[in-house]
Amino acid sequence: MVRNFEPNNKETKKGLYLVSTPIGNLGDITFRALDVLKKSDYILCEDTRTSQILLKKYEIKTKLISNHKFNEKKNLTKMIKLLKSGLTLSLISDAGTPSISDPGMILVNECIENRINVIPLPGPSSVTSAISISGFSEKFFFYGFFPEKKKKLTEDLESLSKLNPSIVFFVSAKKIDRIIPFIKKSFGGRRILICREMTKYYEEFLRTHVDMLDSLKFERKGELTIVISENKSNKKSSTNLTESDKSLIDRMINKLSIKEISSMINQGKKVSKKEIYNYCVKLKNEK
Repeated sequence: MVRNFEPNNKETKKGLYLVSTPIGNLGDITFRALDVLKKSDYILCEDTRTSQILLKKYEIKTKLISNHKFNEKKNLTKMIKLLKSGLTLSLISDAGTPSISDPGMILVNECIENRINVIPLPGPSSVTSAISISGFSEKFFFYGFFPEKKKKLTEDLESLSKLNPSIVFFVSAKKIDRIIPFIKKSFGGRRILICREMTKYYEEFLRTHVDMLDSLKFERKGELTIVISENKSNKKSSTNLTESDKSLIDRMINKLSIKEISSMINQGKKVSKKEIYNYCVKLKNEK
């Protein structure tokens, strides 16, 4: 059953609307988004089959135009012509906000060049949803999907590891095992939040240290939003091992290498690596 809502009776401003759609739960769409989608002359979407599920639920019969990364350049002239003729177009992605790691940027820039109105409709976002529950710094850097090529992946993560804010990534659960070694190498000692299938029935939130990612158990299905905690390595702290540090080392001494333990202990601290090494060696000798 579709809930009734009060539509906007004012005339919709002409131009291109970037309409945020649910990232999983169809009930998360806004009233204003439904109103604009119904009043639009055309809706541009990535996959018509995916979008039809949402539109059918809310009885929206606006005509669809397929607009994905493989044809958006080809569509560009036609879309600008429609907009210049006075029609209203809405751009949606399969999930979330258009043009954020999804098609749309090319069309937006062309509209700006042609002085065509571009109007955002805020709504569901996996990025802000993940940051809001992370417990990490609210200052964050959004990267998007990991590169496919090893060289590019290595270079980008090395550069990102020097940033202070939290960092947000997208990745398919099927590809995460290939990415984990690169994450560990660049972000050792930091905390990580993995959000799987957010807002859906099987949503899952996994929290751990980057150094312990290999032992994390979860189903390799769906889409992941990953948040790496802020970089605290430049902040001064005690130069001595605390009792809490020693307790952590006692638990991890047979599970992690001394290098991995050192990275974990130095999250937000500057404890002497020599002190950590000596304590680890002492424990190993006692056992």
